[in-house]
Order: sequence, then structure tokens, then C-alpha cells
Amino acid sequence: MEVRPILVTSSLPDDGGITAAWRAHQPYLVKLAYHMLGDVGDAQDVAQEAFLRLTCKDLADIDDVRGWLTVVAGRLCLDQLRSARVRLETKLAPDQESALVDVDVTRDPAERVTLDDVVSTALLTVPSRLSPGERVAFVLHDVFAVPFDEIAETVGRPAGTCRQLARRARVKFIGATRRSVEVISPEHRRVTEAFITACANGDLRALTSLLDPTVWGVGTVLADAPPQVNHGPDDVAANLLRYLGPGATLVSGPPGEPVLLAFDRGRLFAVVALTVRDGLVMKIEATADPAARQP
Repeated sequence: MEVRPILVTSSLPDDGGITAAWRAHQPYLVKLAYHMLGDVGDAQDVAQEAFLRLTCKDLADIDDVRGWLTVVAGRLCLDQLRSARVRLETKLAPDQESALVDVDVTRDPAERVTLDDVVSTALLTVPSRLSPGERVAFVLHDVFAVPFDEIAETVGRPAGTCRQLARRARVKFIGATRRSVEVISPEHRRVTEAFITACANGDLRALTSLLDPTVWGVGTVLADAPPQVNHGPDDVAANLLRYLGPGATLVSGPPGEPVLLAFDRGRLFAVVALTVRDGLVMKIEATADPAARQP
């Protein structure tokens, strides 16, 4: 797997807010682009390119920095999806269009299905059936709640057309998964985004503030090892940053799935489920593949 250079905040000219914008919005852009492209490395490239373009602008002239970055990232993703190379690469073989396979940890390690194999199949099966316009409209509206007027600016089509693109994509998605897509509440979406941002920035205080006083976390590995359990905001937050802090890339899972996916230099190593109640995280369940972490 190709290891891409990652843009760091120290390489950004701090002209009155670029670094702050990076800390606030870079995790969101990676998550947005990942849902459109299905590759975390490509998503990181899109986020970096969007921020490089932002450095050429005067932030005082931009009313909504996140909205501006969303439009730029959406256009970059749309261009990539429309390319002949991507259209060819995302065609799945018939044997790939099956449901998720169970991970049997008793099998020989050389034959064992990794988390990366399992989740990648799920992510690519449905999006590969959508046109570039359908995928962008569906992800922006159904996953990130972007209004159709703003999506129209990204896609370059009328808002009514974008609404139809999202509707067609939704029908295909529900039909392919053979079940209704679970609706993720705005509260869960807001907490998840803040959780991802706090982990990306290594912000212990912000992360702790998202955790309920009675929070507990349990981590299970794809190996013969007992689960690791932590209780209380301080212990849970410290343990989360040990594994999911700067250096890891967190994105939300497939549309309708309330999970987070954790990558290490492009390799999926953990799936994390958050239980949210009254605006706070009550429980964290993680399944990890330690062999996927690169030294």
C-alpha cells in the first residue's frame, strides 16, 4: 500500500486562522472525502489539497470556512470519481458483491480475513453502483446533512437535480443492503464529529468533556487475548488517545452504520462503536486487529 506524505500544521502559513481551521475541519474533510472515495489515503489527499487552496485565500473574505472547504473537497472528489481510472477500479467482481464475512480468528493467520478486508467490501459494494453525481449528492446530504442548494454549487447542477440524484442513490443503497438504512440522529452525528476531532488533535480535555461520568470502554482484539475494559472519563479518554490519537485517522463508517473506522497509514486496524445518550458517550466498544498497526 502506498504511504502518502501527510500535510502537518507546521507547514501551513498561519495567516490569521489557517492552523486553527486545520485543527477544526481537517478530520471532517477526511471523513467526508472517505465516504465519497472509499479510500482513506485518497481522502487525506483531498483534504490536503482543499487546505492548500484555502491558504491562497483571505479568510476574512470567507463567511463559512467549513462550507467553503466542503464545496472544494466535494468538487475534488467529483472530479476523481468521474475519471476513467476510478470508474474502472471501482468495478467489483461478482464474488466481491457478497455480504460481510465472519472473521474466524481460529484460522491460520495467513488465511485470516482482516478487518480491512471485511469493511472494504462493505464500503465498496454499494457506492460502486452509484454514478459520481449520485454518490456525491447522497454522501453530502444523507451523511453530512448539507443542504441541496450547497450541493448544487458543488456538483454544478440545479438543486432539484441534486435532490433526485440523492433519492436515486438512496433507493439503490437500501435495495443493495436489503434493509432500511438506520437513521443516525443529529445528536449522535454531532458527538461523533466532536469525538473524531478531539482524537485527531490529541485534545484530552475536549475528549473527556464528551464522555458521560459513568462511561466505560471495552476493547477486543482479533487474537486470543482477554478484552481490555476501562471505566470513567479520565481512564477511558487516556486509553483512547493512546490508540486513536494523532497518528491514527478516524472516519465514520458506512452510511447508516453508527461506527467509526480507525486507520494507521491507510490500513484499517480498528472498528469503534459509540453509544450516545443525552449528548454524551456512555459506552465505547472497539474491535482491533493489532497486526494491522505498522511499527
